[in-house]
Amino acid sequence: MNILVIEDDPSVRTLVKAVLEHNGNLVSTADNATDGESNAIENEYDMIILDLGLPDGDGCEVCKNIRAKNIETPVLILSGEQETDVKVKMLKVGADDYLTKPFNTEELIARMTAIKRRTESGGEQQLTCKELKVNLLKREFSINNEKVQLTNNEFNLLVYFMKNRNRVITQEELAEKVWDIHFDTQTNYINVYISYLRKKIREHTDVDYIETIRKKGFAFRCE
Repeated sequence: MNILVIEDDPSVRTLVKAVLEHNGNLVSTADNATDGESNAIENEYDMIILDLGLPDGDGCEVCKNIRAKNIETPVLILSGEQETDVKVKMLKVGADDYLTKPFNTEELIARMTAIKRRTESGGEQQLTCKELKVNLLKREFSINNEKVQLTNNEFNLLVYFMKNRNRVITQEELAEKVWDIHFDTQTNYINVYISYLRKKIREHTDVDYIETIRKKGFAFRCE
């Protein structure tokens, strides 16, 4: 999963990031409410782990604000606040679960897995970018409501791009996150699949969403 961790305590933030990455996740972090909220609104994440006591604001307000933007990304609260009324309040404003500090890392992973299971079984999940639309449950891709046939590798590549829009992604990252293998500099398969995907998109729109960043990688542009 692609996960955003909003936590101001550097020791907790480092621990959570290490645990999540050890379990195969891609992790972005923010140490304050302003940056965390901006990241949550501007980028696609599979889950947000949110502290309540942030130096420049309240995590409750962050949760309310992203829900007000119709962002349905699951939110797991990770906080030292143990009062029942605080937990109830957070669930009412849109959090999916609440875990108190200090916490057990195995419980953290178990709660995240349970949230993921619930949200994925709750109905259609879609990624959109302008005229592009991906239905994750049906594994369908359409441009201007016209279906575009993709192979499994092309579809998985597109989903990863759309979940990580507007940032540079290296070939090494694509190899690990999309194909679960180490990148071999002697092969050209990633460029080949990107070429296939780019061609199919350009057959239905004049917009070139996939940008090649010389000597760095690629970026999926959705401004």
